[in-house]
Amino acid sequence: MSKYSEVFRPNVLVTALAGPMAAMAMQGAAAQEATPATTVAAAASPVQQLQGVTVKAAREDGYKVDRAESPKFTAPLLDTPKSVTVVPAEVIQQSGSNSLQDALRTTPGITFGAGEGGNPIGDRPFIRGFDSGSSIFVDGVRDAGSQTRDTFNIENIEIIKGPSSAYGGKGSVGGLINIVTKLPTKENFVQGSVGVGTDAYKRATLDGNYVLNDNTGLRLNAMAQDANTPGREAVGGHSWGFAPSVTFGLNSPTKVTLSYYHLQGQNMPDYSIPYARPAAQSSKANPAGPANVDRHNFYGLVNRDFQHTQTDIGTAIVEHAFSDKLTLRNTTRWGRSSNDYIVTNPDDSRGNVARGLVYRSSKNRDSATDSLINQTDFIARFDTGRLKHSVLFGFEFSRDDTDNTPYNVVPGGGAGNTCNASLLASGDCTSLYNPNPGDIWTGRVGKMGYTQKTKTDTRSVYLFDTVEITKQWLVNGGIRYDNYRTSSFTPAYTNPNTGASVAAVNLANNANFFNYQAGIVYKPVDFGSIYVSYGTASTPPGTSNGDGSDNLSAQIQNLDAERSKAWELGTKWDLLGRRLSVTGAIFQIEKDNARVAVDANTTQNVGKQQVRGFELGFAGGITDKWNVFGGYTYLDSELKDNGPVATNAVNNGNQFPNTPKNSFSLWSTYQVLPALTVGGGAYYVSQVYGNAANSLYVPSYWRFDAMAAYRVNKNLTLQLNVQNLLNKTYYTKAFAAHYAALGAGRFGMLTANFRF
Repeated sequence: MSKYSEVFRPNVLVTALAGPMAAMAMQGAAAQEATPATTVAAAASPVQQLQGVTVKAAREDGYKVDRAESPKFTAPLLDTPKSVTVVPAEVIQQSGSNSLQDALRTTPGITFGAGEGGNPIGDRPFIRGFDSGSSIFVDGVRDAGSQTRDTFNIENIEIIKGPSSAYGGKGSVGGLINIVTKLPTKENFVQGSVGVGTDAYKRATLDGNYVLNDNTGLRLNAMAQDANTPGREAVGGHSWGFAPSVTFGLNSPTKVTLSYYHLQGQNMPDYSIPYARPAAQSSKANPAGPANVDRHNFYGLVNRDFQHTQTDIGTAIVEHAFSDKLTLRNTTRWGRSSNDYIVTNPDDSRGNVARGLVYRSSKNRDSATDSLINQTDFIARFDTGRLKHSVLFGFEFSRDDTDNTPYNVVPGGGAGNTCNASLLASGDCTSLYNPNPGDIWTGRVGKMGYTQKTKTDTRSVYLFDTVEITKQWLVNGGIRYDNYRTSSFTPAYTNPNTGASVAAVNLANNANFFNYQAGIVYKPVDFGSIYVSYGTASTPPGTSNGDGSDNLSAQIQNLDAERSKAWELGTKWDLLGRRLSVTGAIFQIEKDNARVAVDANTTQNVGKQQVRGFELGFAGGITDKWNVFGGYTYLDSELKDNGPVATNAVNNGNQFPNTPKNSFSLWSTYQVLPALTVGGGAYYVSQVYGNAANSLYVPSYWRFDAMAAYRVNKNLTLQLNVQNLLNKTYYTKAFAAHYAALGAGRFGMLTANFRF
């Protein structure tokens, strides 16, 4: 049986979930006498946790969230001098967002980078023009390792914009993303969904919370999914996961939460469509876009290509409230993420596209990243004279280990990559206009015979304080110190193709850096604020620990960390009786010591990059029945100095890759009848370049979605989603050299959401 047929075999897990769902539903129905049932669309009951750590409140005001879950935000969002967008659970569920990338689409100013070769396939968001793939956190702790994340265990998503190393440490130039997971609460419920749709879509989710006694709560989330990719018949896969958690001491000063997360999947990876011309034949004056071919064309080999992923994370959180003004919180987490694949890179800039052919170059990876993190926070409130302080002090220790054992993929048609009769016969080449994914490939797959090992140790200490001087004036500050050590070792080996000996490579970088966050907030009224803030970020060599886009090399291992800084002037208002949050900000991000080549063999920290822009955001209810979420972002990015090497200096003044000038998003719902809610989304992204030369691009696009939900009774709601309503052909990612990644075609799904 081929890997292709394995990917698309019926997933028995969808059926397997039906039994537990039915059993839990019956238990939930029996509990109705003690706990009134609510609909899926109903807001959660208020839950108050330890002071200064987490506050969850009922969202009767639509999509508006008043406070970030991360304790490093020592004030409500209205009083925080920084751009923060929270994607709430309602938007994730109503928009039919099943992946992290889907959910982030609802927020303007975020684009996505493509994986290729040493930069693995996985979640790679760009925030305000900078790669944030290594700046994704879960419940305030960095989530290392290349992954494609599902939303089944996500409560909401916090997007912190602008340089944020004071909050998260290394990287975080454009910002960071904090995923808030679903943990036990103080109410009994069973909820979930069963959905079917076009493109062989099947998905089931389960979310059950049980209060076992006054101090113990148990929660279980589970998911199974099978689906093809809309508009890409040969692409798709299946995945399943579960996430149990238990909390002891729900109503006591000491609370212990233990959780586990497992997600695994098998997919057919897709590098989509090659550029019409390779970068060497394109220029800024005459850039190349994706080849003009049928969007259904798939250039991969279903009997060779595959992707297997698995993520396991165990977390222990201990909280103790010494008083209502002092809390201790300790988080210990172990995680392991594996990413194993062979994928076809269509033509790989080989120049065959102009001849109507495509070379099936292979990219591959077999990596696993292990992470161990311990983070301790002290959260306190106190007064010094007339000044009121809300303080967090903490320290963190972490280790990340990544092992990558690459494949050796040997073509069956002989050496060379210019398509000819032999390479066509072997399946190494195919037609640009009429590819056959089922071609018999006569090559072979083995291993290269070595494992590259990368290790990163970080020790950090940080302090945040929001000082209320008067009711109108607040000062916010944060400082963080990181001691960073990373190394990479590739042992000597014999090349299996040539028999040549390859010498061992041993690389390392050691760095120490401070980062800051400071801001002043003026509140002319209690429902509005105006602020100015300053923040920094540090990006040492090897930030992605061998599992992302910033990996160690001989050219950069001895360099200092790149330093970024930003100024931001903004305002936040809670309007319409505090139902609607409206925000605006103008900002400038500068990096004055970017890594650039100064000759053929030397890289130095002498480059300059700059992003200027502004953004508008809104979240909440315009009326009791009409909710909106979204905004607009303008980014004027410039590669100001790319170094003295002529081939790079010619790019001075160019736009950042993966950075649109304009992006807009809107998700809105309206309750037409007590039982009927309709809604939709509109998303716009302007043209995006794939490389620094601005010679490769993907065009701008509009995408429209639609939704309707009908409440059958207090326990059941039917929801219909149609994504990409107009079946627009658009591209979500532009790689720097080879290909453009397609967005999904029109897709419809009908979901039964239940809650007891």
